[in-house]
Amino acid sequence: MKKILLLLLALSSISSYSQTDEEILKKIYTQSLTNGKSYAWLDYLSNQIGGRLSGSFQAELAVQWGKEELEKLGLDKVWLQEVIVPKWVRGAKEYAYIESSQKKTTTSVNICALGGSVATNPLGLKAKVLEVQNFEELQELGEAAIKGKIIFFNRPMQEDLISAFNAYGGCVNQRYNGAVEAEKFGAVGVIVRSMNLRLDDFPHTGSMTYDDLPLEKRIPAAAISTNDAELLSTALKLDKNLEFYFKQSCSQFRDVLSYNVIGEITGSEFPKEYFVVGGHLDSWDLGDGSHDDGAGVVQSMDVLRLLKASGIKPKRSIRVVLFMNEENGLRGGNKYAEEAKRKGENHVFALESDAGGFTPRGFSFDCSDANFNQVLSWKPLFKPYLIHYFEKGGSGADVGPLKNDSNVLAGLRPDSQRYFDHHHAANDTFDAVNKRELELGAATMTSLVYLFDKYGTNPLPKQSEIKN
Repeated sequence: MKKILLLLLALSSISSYSQTDEEILKKIYTQSLTNGKSYAWLDYLSNQIGGRLSGSFQAELAVQWGKEELEKLGLDKVWLQEVIVPKWVRGAKEYAYIESSQKKTTTSVNICALGGSVATNPLGLKAKVLEVQNFEELQELGEAAIKGKIIFFNRPMQEDLISAFNAYGGCVNQRYNGAVEAEKFGAVGVIVRSMNLRLDDFPHTGSMTYDDLPLEKRIPAAAISTNDAELLSTALKLDKNLEFYFKQSCSQFRDVLSYNVIGEITGSEFPKEYFVVGGHLDSWDLGDGSHDDGAGVVQSMDVLRLLKASGIKPKRSIRVVLFMNEENGLRGGNKYAEEAKRKGENHVFALESDAGGFTPRGFSFDCSDANFNQVLSWKPLFKPYLIHYFEKGGSGADVGPLKNDSNVLAGLRPDSQRYFDHHHAANDTFDAVNKRELELGAATMTSLVYLFDKYGTNPLPKQSEIKN
């Protein structure tokens, strides 16, 4: 009987290896689209746990949920990795209005505190407003014009850029650095146009910094919805002496203990060569974090499940990492890389999904030319699935700290046109995620992992091998 079982296992292995790459990818996509788990996982994570800001009770519920779900997959190892994370709490809902200087009438507007901001005075803050587009305008206006006022940063995302992420990158510094730059000239508060290409009533939060400013010099900072940014800008043109009032009650507490959640399929041939696939488990607190980054979490989990369901036995050790604290600290990604270095682990490949659960278009790669040329040779395998975008570029914030001279880092690149409609806002919710698009993303990630595991990565040539 034992010999018969061994023979059956051997035949199964031979059958698996005899399948073409086209057949394996077809099996992966079929599994994901007909038997996927990512959508059901996301339903629970979003609707039963909700927004998962680092340090919150919901974040800790998500850690336990992630560990339990990975254990159900029958992986070789599942464990928690300790991470010390910041704890910032929004408090009561923010309130704001524009007050006319002539009629003394008020118009309510939609705002939310930026992540890490200090609170206003308990009675709120009211002051005149100066609208600017960039930091250079602060310099031109100077302290005499700015002191005692609220600075309104109103530079919109650039509409004619095809990549919405490029548009985001072109204006996000006003959110992140706006308060510290405005304080230099005596501003008492900052209001920032939400990072959103669409005109709507949702304010979008996000991280900001005070650098090393002492607590007593920190000024409150909030985002205003794009509709209300347009309203405020128009009102300022008609009434330069209007005042803006806002109240927020956020608090920064001591750092607390949290965790990265890690699961592993140990490699059959090269167990000391590690692949990582992951997303970040934390999210902002306004919505339920379905696109940012619940989608990336469940897609990454499903990569390991799909490998097992497709009968693929990886040569290398494949890890899923659910990173904690990407949104306001990146401590999970840094901690994972720090521990990997301390243990001398050889991470040859890492893939991150943190761009929403929309239709996958391809990947961006941070790697050598040799590795990228190998990727380009696989494009025909992805063509039947309309995956066409293969470019050198960035990978992801959480896997970035793993970068070295020879490994491959990659980022899943879904269609970006709708992402910033939801990013960091109250409408980043489960109903905004399409089941089929999410499952296509999970299959696309699994396919790339399969190919790199089968063919390996190409290390950089040694200096002696480089021809002049």
